[in-house]
Amino acid sequence: MTTEPEVLLEVKGEAGVITLNRPKALNALNLSMVREILPRLRQWAQDPAVTRVVIKAAGEKAFCAGGDVRSLYDLGRAGNTAESLQFWREEYVLNDYIGSFPKPYVALIDGICMGGGFGLSAHGAHRVAGDKYLFAMPEVNIGLFPDVGGTHVLPRLPGAFGVFLALTGTRIRAAEAFACGLATDVVPSAAFPALEEALCAGGDVERIIADHRIEPGPGAFADRADFIADAFGRGHLAGILGALQAAAEGEGPHAAFATTLLTDIAGKSPTSLSITMEQMRRGPDLELGDCLKLEFRVVNRVAAGHDFYEGVRAVLVDRDNAPQWQPATLAEVDPAVIAAHFDPIPDELELLAPGT
Repeated sequence: MTTEPEVLLEVKGEAGVITLNRPKALNALNLSMVREILPRLRQWAQDPAVTRVVIKAAGEKAFCAGGDVRSLYDLGRAGNTAESLQFWREEYVLNDYIGSFPKPYVALIDGICMGGGFGLSAHGAHRVAGDKYLFAMPEVNIGLFPDVGGTHVLPRLPGAFGVFLALTGTRIRAAEAFACGLATDVVPSAAFPALEEALCAGGDVERIIADHRIEPGPGAFADRADFIADAFGRGHLAGILGALQAAAEGEGPHAAFATTLLTDIAGKSPTSLSITMEQMRRGPDLELGDCLKLEFRVVNRVAAGHDFYEGVRAVLVDRDNAPQWQPATLAEVDPAVIAAHFDPIPDELELLAPGT
């Protein structure tokens, strides 16, 4: 029985092409895939025949639905957090390398893009969304936090939209992603093969993408942008929740929306929400590499804690969607405990030197 490679790496014309190839698993990222992609990227960075990189995915449903969190859950439950932490360590090194890649890096994103898929695409120069694009960072639902560089990218999105995405796990489509800058371009799915062919043939990457792009329209949250900016720009959870509560109790146009958000947020891990808010506070002052180092400190503590395993159990294992968070409410969260998640660790994340 022949086993399909989990990731395909090939040179087509002038392009190094990465194809995520686990469609039945929604192209979820695992350690072996990371260990194939990173050295090839380093090779292509030094190869004058490769003038750009294109990353895409097999299948119709997903670009990459995230990291393989079920396997990380199983490792942690078996007492082998060291192996799960090795995945995060090497994944974060890859995320940073993508962010400093010296040649045009084009992500063709058509389908689900969450978690690990965000890390493979968000730090590249060109993020092209197709018709089936569906983005979310839903980590607060499973006791995790928006990592893989979310600390760097999300608080930099205009109008506090990234803070909104981080705390709510809201799913957005191509138009919303383009409006906030997560996607640099929108191209119809039917045009993806022609776009890839043109990119592989060589020529100016910006011009080639421009020849295929469309204007996606204002997006589903255009009429809520000011409200989101005001509510989620408060800088702390109490202020955000207070603004949502005030809107929910009022008679304004956003009352129902605010009520829904309050209900959704109430079901998420209080620890994850608190960590995420601290990420959003710290991120704007840090470069990508420093953000990833910070995230590796946090994930070390999360992997040794309770909520990640309880969240994955509730959502992916038992599927009862009834997590028992510890602590159970935001009022019970100790700010000192949250701050300690960001403290230095003995085995800090070490990143590759630029250009290596």
